[in-house]
Amino acid sequence: MRELHIAGRRIADDTEAYVIAEIGHNHGGSLERARDLFRRAAENGAHAAKLQKRENKTLFTRAMYDQPYTGRNSYGPTYGAHREALEFGRDDYAALTELAAEVGIDFFSTAFDMPSVDFLMDFDPPAIKIASADLTNTPLLAYAAKTGKPLIVSTGGGTMDDVRRACDTVLPLNPNLALLQCTAVYPAAPADLNLAVIGTFRAEYPDVVVGFSGHDLGPDASFIAYALGARVIEKHFTLDQSLPGTDHAFSLDPDQLVQLTRGLKRTAESIGSPIKTRSDAEASAVIKMGKKLVARHDLRPGHVLTENDIAIKSPGDGLKPYELERVLGMTLTVALSADDAIRWEHLVGPGLRVDERRPVTTGAAADARR
Repeated sequence: MRELHIAGRRIADDTEAYVIAEIGHNHGGSLERARDLFRRAAENGAHAAKLQKRENKTLFTRAMYDQPYTGRNSYGPTYGAHREALEFGRDDYAALTELAAEVGIDFFSTAFDMPSVDFLMDFDPPAIKIASADLTNTPLLAYAAKTGKPLIVSTGGGTMDDVRRACDTVLPLNPNLALLQCTAVYPAAPADLNLAVIGTFRAEYPDVVVGFSGHDLGPDASFIAYALGARVIEKHFTLDQSLPGTDHAFSLDPDQLVQLTRGLKRTAESIGSPIKTRSDAEASAVIKMGKKLVARHDLRPGHVLTENDIAIKSPGDGLKPYELERVLGMTLTVALSADDAIRWEHLVGPGLRVDERRPVTTGAAADARR
């Protein structure tokens, strides 16, 4: 059975979606903005707030770290300076860990390298995220898996062989895995999403929770993803989509996060049960719009019923039309007026079951003539 537990919360096919507000670096290096993002994420229904953690000086080549990086989205003159300006340290993580507990939201991060896994483990996170960029980074996958923490792995830009290799790396070490369909396009158009892959993942890994990490605009695709079986939904989150930074424009704002979390609840309610039954809520409509067998015209006791004696009319508070063949050839024991419901207790005949042979009482007779 596919099941994952994060901070005591069970995630499975029969649960609502676990919603991750991916803050990433939308805090712009500001602890106060990060605090606001955490609070708004919690207020608007997210289960988790997520950041990203990198050891920048060892993660990038010297050439990439030192390359000029200018423009509206830059927080420093070089790419390395830009990344360092957006990186939170221990004091920041300690403050946000405390805040997350206060506002009632889970807090964990994406680890982009092994030192970042070690850094995050010092704060005992409820899970660790591995980005699409590291789907093929089996050493990092194994290192993170060995922590024993639930692992959430995105699959953007990968092939099914890449996904299998990642799962083959993680699962022998740690069964607590969520596999997220993702497209490494920012923003992703509907045609880029390939949400049908969710079904592929579910079929190949029946014991693994599957999810969706969306870079699409708005919340709509997440509802489809849930209907297809995704139970972890990750969406980027910002307070203002116009702020400088590469992720703000395709992130959800607070109002959209509310739409996401409420819409996912409605989606779960709408999917309901796979067992086809008649609900209590349908009872009145079934009677009002349904059909029953009635006398086409006045009939006397002792009359043997033919098709010419029976009509099918609403409301449906009597014998169902599918009983017509059984009723034909039976004999009436009471008089019926036109439009009176035909009931088993009005009939005798060889096709009548013992439990249907009930004597007519005054009340029943009166009911038959309503």
